[in-house]
Amino acid sequence: MYSDKAANKLLRKRLFNRRQQTLLYIALCVVLLSTILLTGNLITEETLRVSFTEKNLQPSLSHIYGTDWFGRDMFLRTVKGLSLSIIIGVVATVASGIIALILGVAAAIGGKKLDTFINWLIDVVMGLPHLIFLILISFVLGKGPQGIIIGIILTHWTYIARVIRAEVLQLKSSQYVLASRSFGKSNWYIARHHILPHVLPQFLVGLILMFPHAILHEASLTFLGFGLSPHQPGIGVILSESLKYLSTGQWWIALMPGLSLLIIVILFDLLGEKVEALINPYKAHE
Repeated sequence: MYSDKAANKLLRKRLFNRRQQTLLYIALCVVLLSTILLTGNLITEETLRVSFTEKNLQPSLSHIYGTDWFGRDMFLRTVKGLSLSIIIGVVATVASGIIALILGVAAAIGGKKLDTFINWLIDVVMGLPHLIFLILISFVLGKGPQGIIIGIILTHWTYIARVIRAEVLQLKSSQYVLASRSFGKSNWYIARHHILPHVLPQFLVGLILMFPHAILHEASLTFLGFGLSPHQPGIGVILSESLKYLSTGQWWIALMPGLSLLIIVILFDLLGEKVEALINPYKAHE
């Protein structure tokens, strides 16, 4: 008896410590994201002024990311580019997630024909190469931020929609949903009161995990010349411009912005896993 109590106490302590660590990690990611966004909005063209007396400087205490061929501070350019990428990623991710939520719930609680059509649409979109599809959409819409955002919205909703559909199909056979149907409640009432509260955790995790893909695709499109214009301080623009100077030994111009983008992507990928472990009762006991 004592050993069982001790084991349960140890398990509760481990779960409490994991919850504390997860909440701390979430807070750090939110602070980092907010800091980048706020700092990026404070950086103006005057801050990124040209200074030929300081051009092509390697990373140092005065310029931790070095300077480029115009003498502009690469750290400030990187933060400005990351803030722009984050804004595009957040807008596109939220809009794409809303589409996924609506279609996923509709496929599960609608009729068989609607479910078949949405499943077919999911298979079609998932079968298309995302990058090529994004390039086509961006090209048709005249490039720029609007082309990237609409392209990401139209291509990144499929995974979340499929997860939500599977979750709703399981909920449809639960006792409280069957009881609501026996009382004559409508599909809209069941979806709003019984289904949406249960799928929101999966929806939140899907949004967080979709965000790194969105900013990577934004940077990839811009790098290939189908995204942001060269006059906008995007990470893809910085990486594309830096290729011309790598052969001259200016490695920091490409490495530091690329490494910063990679760190942001990894952080939010881990954030999605932490949030899933926090709200998923099965993973919480692993």
